[in-house]
Amino acid sequence: MAYHHIPVMLQEVLENLNPQAGEYFVDGTLGGAGYTMAISNLVGNYGRVLSIDLDETAIINASELIEQNKIKNIVLVSDNFRNLEAIIHKNWGVETKLDGVVLDLGLSSVQVDEAERGFSFLKTAPLSLAFNKQERLDAAYLVNNLSDKELLKIINVYGEEKFAYRIVKNIVAARRLKEIETTTELADIISASVPVALRRKKVHPATKTFQALRLAVNQELESLEDVLPQAVKLLKPGGRLAVVSFHSLEDRIVKNFFKDQVKTCVCPPEVMLCNCHHEPGAKIITKKALIPTESEAKANPRSRSAKLRVLEKI
Repeated sequence: MAYHHIPVMLQEVLENLNPQAGEYFVDGTLGGAGYTMAISNLVGNYGRVLSIDLDETAIINASELIEQNKIKNIVLVSDNFRNLEAIIHKNWGVETKLDGVVLDLGLSSVQVDEAERGFSFLKTAPLSLAFNKQERLDAAYLVNNLSDKELLKIINVYGEEKFAYRIVKNIVAARRLKEIETTTELADIISASVPVALRRKKVHPATKTFQALRLAVNQELESLEDVLPQAVKLLKPGGRLAVVSFHSLEDRIVKNFFKDQVKTCVCPPEVMLCNCHHEPGAKIITKKALIPTESEAKANPRSRSAKLRVLEKI
Protein backbone atom coordinates (compact mmCIF):
# COMPACT_ATOMS: atom_id res chain seq x y z
CA MET A 1 0.00 0.00 0.00
CA ALA A 2 1.33 3.43 -0.97
CA TYR A 3 2.33 5.83 1.77
CA HIS A 4 2.16 9.64 1.67
CA HIS A 5 3.54 11.97 4.31
CA ILE A 6 3.65 15.70 4.91
CA PRO A 7 7.27 16.79 4.46
CA VAL A 8 9.19 19.18 6.68
CA MET A 9 8.25 22.88 6.35
CA LEU A 10 5.83 22.20 3.48
CA GLN A 11 3.96 25.48 3.92
CA GLU A 12 7.16 27.54 3.99
CA VAL A 13 8.52 25.77 0.90
CA LEU A 14 5.29 26.33 -1.05
CA GLU A 15 5.07 29.99 0.00
CA ASN A 16 8.61 30.64 -1.22
CA LEU A 17 8.43 28.62 -4.44
CA ASN A 18 4.88 29.85 -5.15
CA PRO A 19 3.99 27.26 -7.84
CA GLN A 20 1.53 28.53 -10.45
CA ALA A 21 -0.56 26.80 -13.09
CA GLY A 22 1.49 25.68 -16.09
CA GLU A 23 4.91 25.94 -14.41
CA TYR A 24 7.75 23.39 -14.40
CA PHE A 25 9.28 22.19 -11.13
CA VAL A 26 11.82 19.66 -9.92
CA ASP A 27 11.64 17.80 -6.62
CA GLY A 28 15.20 16.51 -6.36
CA THR A 29 14.46 14.38 -3.31
CA LEU A 30 11.16 12.57 -3.85
CA GLY A 31 11.07 10.65 -0.55
CA GLY A 32 7.46 10.20 0.58
CA ALA A 33 6.26 12.40 -2.33
CA GLY A 34 4.95 15.16 -0.06
CA TYR A 35 6.45 18.12 -1.95
CA THR A 36 5.82 16.42 -5.30
CA MET A 37 2.10 15.88 -4.69
CA ALA A 38 1.56 19.40 -3.33
CA ILE A 39 3.39 21.08 -6.23
CA SER A 40 1.68 18.81 -8.78
CA ASN A 41 -1.70 19.97 -7.50
CA LEU A 42 -0.72 23.65 -7.76
CA VAL A 43 0.82 23.58 -11.27
CA GLY A 44 -2.20 21.74 -12.67
CA ASN A 45 -2.62 19.81 -15.90
CA TYR A 46 -0.49 22.19 -17.95
CA GLY A 47 2.37 22.22 -15.46
CA ARG A 48 4.93 19.49 -14.84
CA VAL A 49 6.85 18.07 -11.87
CA LEU A 50 9.94 15.93 -12.32
CA SER A 51 10.85 14.03 -9.16
CA ILE A 52 14.15 12.25 -8.52
CA ASP A 53 15.23 9.65 -5.96
CA LEU A 54 17.99 7.06 -5.68
CA ASP A 55 15.75 4.97 -3.45
CA GLU A 56 13.71 2.56 -5.58
CA THR A 57 11.19 2.20 -2.74
CA ALA A 58 10.35 5.91 -3.07
CA ILE A 59 9.87 5.57 -6.83
CA ILE A 60 7.58 2.54 -6.46
CA ASN A 61 5.53 4.24 -3.75
CA ALA A 62 5.10 7.45 -5.79
CA SER A 63 4.12 5.40 -8.86
CA GLU A 64 1.30 3.84 -6.83
CA LEU A 65 0.16 7.25 -5.57
CA ILE A 66 0.16 8.63 -9.12
CA GLU A 67 -1.87 5.67 -10.38
CA GLN A 68 -4.35 5.80 -7.49
CA ASN A 69 -4.94 9.53 -7.98
CA LYS A 70 -4.82 9.40 -11.80
CA ILE A 71 -2.14 12.12 -11.91
CA LYS A 72 -0.75 12.97 -15.35
CA ASN A 73 1.78 15.75 -14.69
CA ILE A 74 4.52 13.95 -12.71
CA VAL A 75 7.65 12.31 -14.14
CA LEU A 76 9.59 9.97 -11.83
CA VAL A 77 13.31 9.36 -12.29
CA SER A 78 15.42 6.84 -10.39
CA ASP A 79 18.80 8.57 -10.24
CA ASN A 80 21.08 10.78 -8.16
CA PHE A 81 20.15 14.47 -8.20
CA ARG A 82 23.80 15.27 -8.88
CA ASN A 83 22.93 14.35 -12.51
CA LEU A 84 20.16 16.97 -12.64
CA GLU A 85 21.09 18.70 -15.90
CA ALA A 86 21.37 15.42 -17.82
CA ILE A 87 18.07 14.22 -16.32
CA ILE A 88 16.22 17.38 -17.40
CA HIS A 89 17.72 17.30 -20.89
CA LYS A 90 16.76 13.64 -21.33
CA ASN A 91 13.19 14.01 -20.07
CA TRP A 92 12.21 17.56 -21.02
CA GLY A 93 14.74 18.65 -23.64
CA VAL A 94 17.80 20.90 -23.64
CA GLU A 95 15.79 24.12 -23.99
CA THR A 96 13.75 23.58 -20.82
CA LYS A 97 14.05 26.14 -18.04
CA LEU A 98 12.58 25.58 -14.59
CA ASP A 99 10.35 27.70 -12.38
CA GLY A 100 11.60 26.08 -9.22
CA VAL A 101 13.65 23.33 -7.60
CA VAL A 102 13.26 21.90 -4.09
CA LEU A 103 15.82 19.73 -2.30
CA ASP A 104 15.06 18.13 1.07
CA LEU A 105 18.35 16.70 2.31
CA GLY A 106 16.95 14.66 5.20
CA LEU A 107 16.07 10.99 5.47
CA SER A 108 12.44 10.09 4.87
CA SER A 109 10.51 8.61 7.78
CA VAL A 110 10.17 5.34 5.87
CA GLN A 111 13.94 4.99 5.52
CA VAL A 112 14.37 5.50 9.26
CA ASP A 113 11.44 3.34 10.35
CA GLU A 114 12.13 0.30 8.15
CA ALA A 115 14.71 -1.61 10.19
CA GLU A 116 16.01 -3.62 7.24
CA ARG A 117 17.27 -0.44 5.58
CA GLY A 118 19.90 -0.11 8.31
CA PHE A 119 19.45 3.66 8.85
CA SER A 120 18.52 3.33 12.52
CA PHE A 121 20.88 2.07 15.19
CA LEU A 122 17.96 1.44 17.55
CA LYS A 123 16.93 -1.69 15.63
CA THR A 124 19.09 -4.63 14.58
CA ALA A 125 19.56 -4.65 10.81
CA PRO A 126 22.28 -5.21 8.21
CA LEU A 127 24.76 -2.33 8.35
CA SER A 128 23.93 -0.65 5.04
CA LEU A 129 23.03 3.09 5.18
CA ALA A 130 22.82 3.12 1.36
CA PHE A 131 19.92 4.93 -0.33
CA ASN A 132 20.32 2.65 -3.34
CA LYS A 133 19.74 -0.95 -2.23
CA GLN A 134 21.94 -2.21 -5.07
CA GLU A 135 24.89 -0.15 -3.83
CA ARG A 136 27.82 -2.47 -3.10
CA LEU A 137 29.77 0.13 -1.14
CA ASP A 138 27.84 0.19 2.12
CA ALA A 139 28.63 1.08 5.73
CA ALA A 140 29.60 -2.51 6.56
CA TYR A 141 32.25 -2.40 3.85
CA LEU A 142 33.64 0.89 5.17
CA VAL A 143 33.90 -0.12 8.83
CA ASN A 144 35.40 -3.52 8.02
CA ASN A 145 37.82 -2.55 5.25
CA LEU A 146 39.00 1.05 5.54
CA SER A 147 42.23 1.83 7.33
CA ASP A 148 42.05 3.47 10.74
CA LYS A 149 43.22 6.75 9.17
CA GLU A 150 40.48 6.64 6.51
CA LEU A 151 37.79 5.87 9.09
CA LEU A 152 39.07 8.61 11.38
CA LYS A 153 38.85 11.14 8.55
CA ILE A 154 35.25 10.16 7.73
CA ILE A 155 34.04 10.29 11.35
CA ASN A 156 35.97 13.49 12.08
CA VAL A 157 34.96 15.42 8.97
CA TYR A 158 31.45 14.11 8.25
CA GLY A 159 30.42 13.43 11.84
CA GLU A 160 32.28 16.22 13.64
CA GLU A 161 32.66 13.63 16.42
CA LYS A 162 35.04 14.60 19.22
CA PHE A 163 35.51 10.98 20.32
CA ALA A 164 36.37 9.84 16.78
CA TYR A 165 39.82 8.50 17.72
CA ARG A 166 38.44 6.27 20.50
CA ILE A 167 35.57 5.09 18.31
CA VAL A 168 37.89 4.13 15.45
CA LYS A 169 40.30 2.39 17.82
CA ASN A 170 37.45 0.23 19.15
CA ILE A 171 36.04 -0.46 15.67
CA VAL A 172 39.43 -1.70 14.48
CA ALA A 173 39.84 -3.87 17.60
CA ALA A 174 36.34 -5.35 17.21
CA ARG A 175 36.71 -6.18 13.51
CA ARG A 176 39.90 -8.12 14.22
CA LEU A 177 37.77 -10.58 16.20
CA LYS A 178 34.84 -10.72 13.77
CA GLU A 179 33.28 -8.71 10.96
CA ILE A 180 30.91 -5.96 12.13
CA GLU A 181 27.64 -6.83 10.38
CA THR A 182 24.70 -5.11 12.07
CA THR A 183 23.62 -1.63 13.12
CA THR A 184 23.35 -2.54 16.80
CA GLU A 185 26.80 -4.17 16.82
CA LEU A 186 28.34 -0.92 15.61
CA ALA A 187 26.17 1.20 17.91
CA ASP A 188 27.32 -0.83 20.92
CA ILE A 189 30.98 -0.40 19.94
CA ILE A 190 30.47 3.36 19.64
CA SER A 191 28.61 3.61 22.95
CA ALA A 192 31.45 1.79 24.70
CA SER A 193 33.88 4.35 23.25
CA VAL A 194 32.40 7.43 24.90
CA PRO A 195 32.38 8.43 28.59
CA VAL A 196 29.68 6.69 30.65
CA ALA A 197 27.91 9.98 31.45
CA LEU A 198 27.36 10.68 27.74
CA ARG A 199 25.71 7.31 27.15
CA ARG A 200 22.69 8.50 29.12
CA LYS A 201 22.26 11.71 27.11
CA LYS A 202 19.12 12.34 25.05
CA VAL A 203 21.10 12.09 21.79
CA HIS A 204 22.45 8.57 21.24
CA PRO A 205 26.29 8.38 21.20
CA ALA A 206 26.17 6.67 17.78
CA THR A 207 24.27 9.50 16.07
CA LYS A 208 27.25 11.41 14.66
CA THR A 209 29.17 8.32 13.52
CA PHE A 210 26.14 6.88 11.71
CA GLN A 211 25.60 10.28 10.07
CA ALA A 212 29.23 10.31 8.95
CA LEU A 213 29.05 6.82 7.47
CA ARG A 214 25.76 7.58 5.71
CA LEU A 215 27.21 10.74 4.15
CA ALA A 216 30.28 8.81 3.00
CA VAL A 217 28.36 5.82 1.62
CA ASN A 218 25.99 7.98 -0.43
CA GLN A 219 28.48 10.78 -1.23
CA GLU A 220 25.81 13.20 -0.07
CA LEU A 221 27.94 16.32 0.37
CA GLU A 222 29.67 15.79 -2.98
CA SER A 223 26.28 15.31 -4.65
CA LEU A 224 24.98 18.50 -3.03
CA GLU A 225 27.99 20.48 -4.28
CA ASP A 226 27.37 19.08 -7.77
CA VAL A 227 23.63 19.78 -7.95
CA LEU A 228 23.47 23.38 -6.68
CA PRO A 229 25.13 25.07 -9.69
CA GLN A 230 23.14 22.88 -12.08
CA ALA A 231 19.88 23.88 -10.38
CA VAL A 232 20.64 27.59 -10.71
CA LYS A 233 21.73 27.15 -14.33
CA LEU A 234 18.44 25.42 -15.18
CA LEU A 235 16.23 28.04 -13.50
CA LYS A 236 14.60 30.73 -15.60
CA PRO A 237 14.95 34.34 -14.34
CA GLY A 238 12.69 34.63 -11.32
CA GLY A 239 12.89 30.89 -10.71
CA ARG A 240 13.70 29.77 -7.19
CA LEU A 241 15.81 27.11 -5.50
CA ALA A 242 14.66 25.96 -2.04
CA VAL A 243 16.93 23.74 0.06
CA VAL A 244 16.02 22.13 3.37
CA SER A 245 19.09 20.91 5.28
CA PHE A 246 19.37 19.10 8.60
CA HIS A 247 22.92 19.51 9.83
CA SER A 248 25.69 22.07 9.79
CA LEU A 249 27.80 20.49 7.03
CA GLU A 250 24.96 20.62 4.49
CA ASP A 251 23.78 24.04 5.61
CA ARG A 252 27.31 25.44 5.32
CA ILE A 253 27.59 24.23 1.72
CA VAL A 254 24.21 25.76 0.81
CA LYS A 255 24.91 29.03 2.63
CA ASN A 256 28.33 29.49 1.01
CA PHE A 257 27.00 28.61 -2.44
CA PHE A 258 24.20 31.16 -2.10
CA LYS A 259 26.73 33.80 -1.00
CA ASP A 260 28.84 33.10 -4.09
CA GLN A 261 25.81 33.54 -6.34
CA VAL A 262 25.08 37.04 -5.07
CA LYS A 263 28.65 38.39 -5.16
CA THR A 264 29.01 41.76 -6.86
CA CYS A 265 32.79 41.41 -7.23
CA VAL A 266 34.95 38.45 -8.23
CA CYS A 267 38.27 40.30 -8.45
CA PRO A 268 41.29 38.56 -6.86
CA PRO A 269 41.90 39.59 -3.21
CA GLU A 270 45.06 41.50 -4.14
CA VAL A 271 43.11 43.87 -6.44
CA MET A 272 42.46 47.04 -4.44
CA LEU A 273 39.85 48.59 -6.74
CA CYS A 274 37.14 46.43 -8.31
CA ASN A 275 37.20 46.45 -12.11
CA CYS A 276 35.48 43.15 -12.88
CA HIS A 277 32.01 44.65 -13.48
CA HIS A 278 30.56 41.36 -12.25
CA GLU A 279 26.78 41.15 -12.05
CA PRO A 280 25.29 38.80 -9.42
CA GLY A 281 23.29 35.96 -10.90
CA ALA A 282 20.83 35.64 -8.05
CA LYS A 283 19.42 37.14 -4.88
CA ILE A 284 18.92 35.50 -1.52
CA ILE A 285 15.26 35.42 -0.46
CA THR A 286 15.84 34.10 3.05
CA LYS A 287 18.35 36.49 4.61
CA LYS A 288 18.31 34.18 7.61
CA ALA A 289 17.48 30.48 7.33
CA LEU A 290 13.86 29.65 8.15
CA ILE A 291 13.22 27.02 10.80
CA PRO A 292 10.12 24.94 11.63
CA THR A 293 7.38 26.51 13.71
CA GLU A 294 7.12 25.45 17.33
CA SER A 295 3.97 23.46 16.55
CA GLU A 296 5.64 21.57 13.68
CA ALA A 297 8.71 20.77 15.76
CA LYS A 298 6.45 19.43 18.50
CA ALA A 299 4.33 17.36 16.10
CA ASN A 300 7.37 16.07 14.20
CA PRO A 301 10.52 15.98 16.38
CA ARG A 302 12.61 14.96 13.35
CA SER A 303 11.97 18.41 11.86
CA ARG A 304 13.63 20.27 14.75
CA SER A 305 17.04 20.70 13.11
CA ALA A 306 15.68 21.67 9.67
CA LYS A 307 16.78 24.91 7.98
CA LEU A 308 15.26 26.30 4.79
CA ARG A 309 17.22 28.61 2.50
CA VAL A 310 15.82 30.06 -0.74
CA LEU A 311 17.63 31.65 -3.70
CA GLU A 312 16.06 33.42 -6.69
CA LYS A 313 17.75 33.62 -10.08
CA ILE A 314 17.98 37.11 -11.57
